[in-house]
Amino acid sequence: MRDSILAVSYDVGMDDARVQILDRPLFDRLIERARQSPRLRTNHNFHGSMEENPHRFLNVMLRGTYVTPHRHTDPPKSESFLVLRGEIAFFVFDDEGNVTRTEILGRDAMGIDIPPGVWHSLAVLTPEAVCYEVKPGPYSPANDKDFASWAPRKGDAGAAEYLEKLVARVR
Repeated sequence: MRDSILAVSYDVGMDDARVQILDRPLFDRLIERARQSPRLRTNHNFHGSMEENPHRFLNVMLRGTYVTPHRHTDPPKSESFLVLRGEIAFFVFDDEGNVTRTEILGRDAMGIDIPPGVWHSLAVLTPEAVCYEVKPGPYSPANDKDFASWAPRKGDAGAAEYLEKLVARVR
């Protein structure tokens, strides 16, 4: 059963205070935290600071959260996503905003790795999803994402309709 996946830490002489277990109680706590968030999602960072490299974190999302299509170009950053619980539709776009690829993660494909500069977004298909993500640090909100001009931004009036059109592609 996928929900019972645990991360096993090997003793390599590191301080046990940094060892973190990915288990069902952690997922449940984070899902509850996402329910309390207006964004319908929350992160749980494993990296110790925003300057650390790489960034490793859980991205816990509820159905209905909107992730504005974006890419990482300044500096160029690749990303890897693994779905640990639930299902998401992962969308890749061309420069004009056309969907060029859709992958359902959490069914047969469990994850995806994308190179820097690829336009992407996702939609949660199940009531909740827990993803493990890795991307290079450091993180700076000023330049982490290049948001697509052809898609509504989070909070815009058209964001919910745009998300629904994306999800309709996979129904």
